[in-house]
Amino acid sequence: MTTLRRIHSWLPLLQRLSCDRLLHTLSTGHTHRHTLSTGHTHWPRAAAPAQSRAFALSACRWKNTDDFSSGQHEEEDDDDDDFIDDSEVEQLFQLQVPAGLGEGQQRVFIVHPDVKWGSRKQHLTTAELMMAEAVGLVNTLDNWRVVDKIIMSTKTPEKKRIFGKGNFQSLTEKIRQTAGITAVFVNVERLSPLSEREFEEAWGVKVFDRYSVVLHIFRCNARTKEAKLQISLAEIPLLRSRLKNEMANLDQQGGGSRYIGGSGETLIEVQQRLLKEREMKIRSALEKLRRKRHLLRSQRKHKEFPIVSVLGYTNCGKTTLIKALTGDNGLQPRNQLFATLDVTVHAGQLPSHMTVLYVDTIGFLSQLPHQLIDSFSATLEDIKHSDLLVHVRDISHPETVNQKVNVLSVLKNMQISDRLMSSMIEVHNKIDLIDNYQCPELNTLAISALEERGLGELRKAVEAEIVNSTGKHILDLTVDLSTPQLSWLYKEATVQDVQVNADEGSAVVKVIISAKQQPKSEHLKQCIWLL
Repeated sequence: MTTLRRIHSWLPLLQRLSCDRLLHTLSTGHTHRHTLSTGHTHWPRAAAPAQSRAFALSACRWKNTDDFSSGQHEEEDDDDDDFIDDSEVEQLFQLQVPAGLGEGQQRVFIVHPDVKWGSRKQHLTTAELMMAEAVGLVNTLDNWRVVDKIIMSTKTPEKKRIFGKGNFQSLTEKIRQTAGITAVFVNVERLSPLSEREFEEAWGVKVFDRYSVVLHIFRCNARTKEAKLQISLAEIPLLRSRLKNEMANLDQQGGGSRYIGGSGETLIEVQQRLLKEREMKIRSALEKLRRKRHLLRSQRKHKEFPIVSVLGYTNCGKTTLIKALTGDNGLQPRNQLFATLDVTVHAGQLPSHMTVLYVDTIGFLSQLPHQLIDSFSATLEDIKHSDLLVHVRDISHPETVNQKVNVLSVLKNMQISDRLMSSMIEVHNKIDLIDNYQCPELNTLAISALEERGLGELRKAVEAEIVNSTGKHILDLTVDLSTPQLSWLYKEATVQDVQVNADEGSAVVKVIISAKQQPKSEHLKQCIWLL
């Protein structure tokens, strides 16, 4: 009976399977026959098991190719069958919420395993600081509140229950004795499906790891189609974990291995196939968005706008810095983790009046699984195609050194080129929170983005690196004011200074111009001739 109720709850998922065949099997191939009326199926009542955890993977109805009108999107052409429109992305995003997330208020008990030795021991931070970051993650979410927290030492982090028998028993007693808990947050990178199931059975509440909590923060902050698709892709591993746990329960009741219809597939095989099809659909849509982003990058390159990617640990002040550098009042920095999920581009001017594009990127975090980083590769790809990287550090944070190590580690895993890494400018932000701060490291700049201190030196450093990395040249050119030479220079180059000689009808113009433009311009050849 329980198996039938589960299958009923999953019927939307099985729409790609022949519904008639499925219902026929359920109505005739089971001991209890059910009445089938026109369009309605009558199911028996059954009590849900005590440890039931419904697998919350809902259906997403993809449009057929006929549903797309020709010419609706420039890049659809003959790949329309793989494209997902805005309504379908929103439907997928809203329906694909892993079980336990997005369900109103959560009163959370945080458990931080303090690894005493071995490869998983953290050497650049402390258990107390890692716990503080876990508290910050929970507090970022509306309606989530930390009820209690504990740091528990362990020598066996690789074990199913992470802790030894004695510590696990005392931890279980403490959790069960704490009133009002609705969830436990185990502050580890990723829990295995088996560990998650063990904890939930022992503690009687939902259990989260860093992966699921960070993903929920992402979900709450997602605004664009690309962000929602990337989050939906990153949630696939969570859904697979829930599926494994749910099927383990069904197998105990003899339901997980039951064949569905005449397809020769068991229930778990159907679920796994549907999940795989959904993943392929999302990846296909993200690939289209990746190509569109590549096109936009090509257009920016064609217009010779240098691109500066501003990156750093989450909440280090990247958006505040870009707002200060560009004067873009449309930017509204927020003092919270992962406030920026989408790449945004903002134009600013350097001391030479050269226009550059500052790219605001997603913040980094320690102990983020590679699967999560891979899901956001379409967004992070912009970093690889920059002319310059600016690494912003919150120098007032007690874990600033560890945060730097984590950022550099992610960049290394992304295989950022040696040229970009060697030219990267390191910025020590939030010096307004430290009295008389002096940079202890060479080749770094101390600033306060909030108070706009030190920005002049930063702009000069950015300009110097941009001129060097883009192959631009600074030239003093004499132009004839009776010709279009000066107007051409204003249009095609960065004019820094103009010294007019009225008697001769000429001017000496200081410009920054790319090497690509020099050989193909008759105007520039005439200017050089007049030097």
